[in-house]
Amino acid sequence: MDGKGEFSQLAGNINSITDGLKKSVDSEIKSERLKTELITNVSHDIRTPLTSIITYVDLLKIENDPERIAEYVDVLDQKSKRLKQLTDDLFEAAKASSGSMPVQLERIDIVSLLTQGIGEMAEKIEASALDVKLALPNEKVYAKADGKLLWRAIENLFSNIFKYAQPASRVYIDVEDLGNELLVTFKNISAYELNISADELMERFTRGDESRSSQGSGLGLSIAESLVHLQHGKFLVRVDGDLFKAMIYLPKFPAE
Repeated sequence: MDGKGEFSQLAGNINSITDGLKKSVDSEIKSERLKTELITNVSHDIRTPLTSIITYVDLLKIENDPERIAEYVDVLDQKSKRLKQLTDDLFEAAKASSGSMPVQLERIDIVSLLTQGIGEMAEKIEASALDVKLALPNEKVYAKADGKLLWRAIENLFSNIFKYAQPASRVYIDVEDLGNELLVTFKNISAYELNISADELMERFTRGDESRSSQGSGLGLSIAESLVHLQHGKFLVRVDGDLFKAMIYLPKFPAE
């Protein structure tokens, strides 16, 4: 690289190509590692209810007590629904990350989408004793997005909040106009210790609690990220102590 001649410029170009190749290889290795972790983690979660189903089916074959049979059937019902949830989430995560979902970008009133959705989830919000605080722009703002996919991403964030937020705490939802894009921020206090970084929380396809004892699939954030990316947006997660923050950046719909 010494000097200013043609060989110096050639050396710089070669170094640039090498750096780009290294980043590409590192990215591919990381992608393969994440796929392996996804398969391992979800396989673990799927195996748990499946093992219970097999066990209780075997018990039913030899049980004659009607009360016991009713108990076993109830357990089977719960475990089969759990298994269905896991497989549905896995399918949606795979479909969203593959980019094969159809996307129809249009003008979306983001404030109306949020307020209507919160209204529909009023019972869940009341049951969790969460206090939802909205901070909205004074004027209407429109995102260039797919309404169905955007709501599915937001729904996943709400699902994450219902499962992992500290009961009877506040949830803050802010909508900001940043000029060329809109920012929707969800903030809540976690009921579990957030003992991993935000990057790990997104990359490892796991829940914040490493015990994996709760009922989530651990795929909600990954699905939300993929759905937002399909709409040419950005999805970020930040962790500060027990404060969990998810941010959705969306392009604004151009003014008419």
